[in-house]
Amino acid sequence: MPLQNRVTPTGEIVASAHRGTFTGNRGIIHDPATRTLLNKRWSSPAWLTCVCEFRGRRRKVMSQQSWTELFFLDEATAFAAGHRPCFYCRRDDAKRFRAAWEQGSGVGDLKVKAMDAVLHAERLDRRQKRLHPLPVPINELPDGTMVQASDQSYLVANGKTLRWSFAGYERAEVSAPAMLLTPPSTVRAFQSGYRPVLHVSANSGQFRHPEVRAERASKD
Repeated sequence: MPLQNRVTPTGEIVASAHRGTFTGNRGIIHDPATRTLLNKRWSSPAWLTCVCEFRGRRRKVMSQQSWTELFFLDEATAFAAGHRPCFYCRRDDAKRFRAAWEQGSGVGDLKVKAMDAVLHAERLDRRQKRLHPLPVPINELPDGTMVQASDQSYLVANGKTLRWSFAGYERAEVSAPAMLLTPPSTVRAFQSGYRPVLHVSANSGQFRHPEVRAERASKD
């Protein structure tokens, strides 16, 4: 049976048989004895996105009293949920993201804790996902941004919208009023040049990262 460790663009953590192309964590939020989640959904304001393969290391998922392994379809999904690149296993990406985030937010010499504090306020409304008004029309949002309309999440890529699922994306028009899922400061980082890695189903091969091995995430 799949573990409850797959993250949706709205930040929910659910069980799904589909694998992800990125892992990450929000601190320790599971019981290693049962490999099930605790009631809390985060224990740290540093919500990270990591690579699934790093220096040949292997872990049995959710079996240690360590960070809780979460999995995402792609980096755009992780960003929408409120995560950011890890400075340990994705240092170059994290540095590029911080530089773009600083440029987009008009700040300099940013400390990571300060960025995490802003992201934490933007991603949560108490225990619920915080939605934001669209800063521009949907087709003008930067690639990798995600929006929510009714109960569906959509990716913006090349001015088009793609409906999200654990299996990937499919072309679909947004037919209901939409709100911004991706934190506004992250969207500004995209506008300032950071390009999130998209799942192969989004047909945006130019954003695929050489360190990502699609559909080769660690098994449950």
